[in-house]
Amino acid sequence: MEKKKVTAEKKTVKTEKKAAVEKPAVKKPPLKILFAASEAFPFAGTGGLGEVAGSLPKALAAKGIDARVILPFYKEVIPAEFSGKFKFLTSFNVQLSWRSLYCGIFEYVHEGVKYYFLDNEYYFKRSAVYGFYDDGERFAFFSKAVLEALCLIGFMPDALHCNDWQTALIPVYYKLFFMHGRRDYGNIRTVFTIHNIEYQGKYGRDCIEDLFGISKQELNSLEFDGAVNLVKSAMDYSDAVTTVSPTYAKELENPAFSHGLAEIVRWNAGKLTGILNGIDYESYNPETDAALFMCFNADSYGRKAENKVQLQRMLGLTEDKDVPMIALVSRLVAHKGMDLIKQAIHDILKQNVQIVLLGKGDADYEGYFTYVEKHYEKKFKAVIAFNRDLSRKFYGAADLFLMPSKTEPCGLAQMIACRYGTVPVVRETGGLFDSIKDCGGGDGNGFTFARYDAEDLTGAVSRATAFYNGDRKGFEALGRSIMAIDFSWEKSAGEYIEFYNRLCCRL
Repeated sequence: MEKKKVTAEKKTVKTEKKAAVEKPAVKKPPLKILFAASEAFPFAGTGGLGEVAGSLPKALAAKGIDARVILPFYKEVIPAEFSGKFKFLTSFNVQLSWRSLYCGIFEYVHEGVKYYFLDNEYYFKRSAVYGFYDDGERFAFFSKAVLEALCLIGFMPDALHCNDWQTALIPVYYKLFFMHGRRDYGNIRTVFTIHNIEYQGKYGRDCIEDLFGISKQELNSLEFDGAVNLVKSAMDYSDAVTTVSPTYAKELENPAFSHGLAEIVRWNAGKLTGILNGIDYESYNPETDAALFMCFNADSYGRKAENKVQLQRMLGLTEDKDVPMIALVSRLVAHKGMDLIKQAIHDILKQNVQIVLLGKGDADYEGYFTYVEKHYEKKFKAVIAFNRDLSRKFYGAADLFLMPSKTEPCGLAQMIACRYGTVPVVRETGGLFDSIKDCGGGDGNGFTFARYDAEDLTGAVSRATAFYNGDRKGFEALGRSIMAIDFSWEKSAGEYIEFYNRLCCRL
């Protein structure tokens, strides 16, 4: 009798175990991520932030994440092809200090991602995205409006992902006014990404109440070094802080890179993560890029030379498919290494090379490169403009791509260059160090130098041109091989999903 009882108990245990194994797992709803950004391609963009805000959500959506984007409605900037396509949802008023301000909400689905556009013509119907005397007020309005809009668009995200100083007030407003004071707002996690810590959103202490609508009692938590510092505030108030490459995340603890915020970065080191950006492989595809004179791929790499000749003809340079062409596509500002270029350019141009430069920025750099062009008319061309079509032509035509940045949080240009088979010459910093390794060891994907020194820059360029001139077949093999490197968002999007799952306690 006792034996039968034991047998029955064993059967019961086995049945329970089997039932536990066979019990269907509860399927979690997809992660909901809302990107708040001051720019996003293809609607408005001036650089890396716009590229990321336009590409990362699309990559996340392809992996089953409900990723959406919210940005200002720049009516004068958004391309005409989108005119009249945005759907009006509703409008409301935003209380910003003593001001009660109209805000309209429009939506549009682009490449599988839903975009929301916040409309206020006084703040955003302007000829450019940035550069106005009231940028602080404009983006304070936007930050407050983002949070007010959540309940109106019916989308309460698991994580609200903010980017750079223009959206730095979102985590501040959330913690002060929404987290505990609004129904259904209590479970949002806030993320703040630093794309470039040089731009911090600094304002006088007396702006806190009148401009930002925050009590002076909160000044100690927003103030740093005698001013209200929005990036500092966002790092303190956010649940997590990210930046755009692992090396840059480490560099930010160094005063040489942090522009005065090393102490704040170290204080928040426990919530800082570096994830390398990617690029949109559908957009940047030399096999289909309509901007190129002639499309090509790794198997038809020889067509790249025809792009060079056509660009030489367009720019008035000596037509020679065998001369090594060096391209620079950059903002003309100090941290992009423009002072190194100024010091080294005459030594580089003494070589049998051509240099093509495209960009806008500080007036002294613009003027200097225009001056150099007059002395090297057939070897050097400076196009002082921001032109996406021409940038594609530069990537497709050049043999080498020069990027001697003083600091580079991530950098996308070196990845785009590889996609187009154009060998990068870069300084070892930030995302450049994470993405480009020197060919000296035999298995690299570019030419690098470590010291911020004009002689070292010239040396790296000389090594690259010597390889081009001395072993053309080897150089072309290198060009084909770097086209195969995966700098797409596939890997980075996976890292972001893992990051969001940890942040939202879904692992």
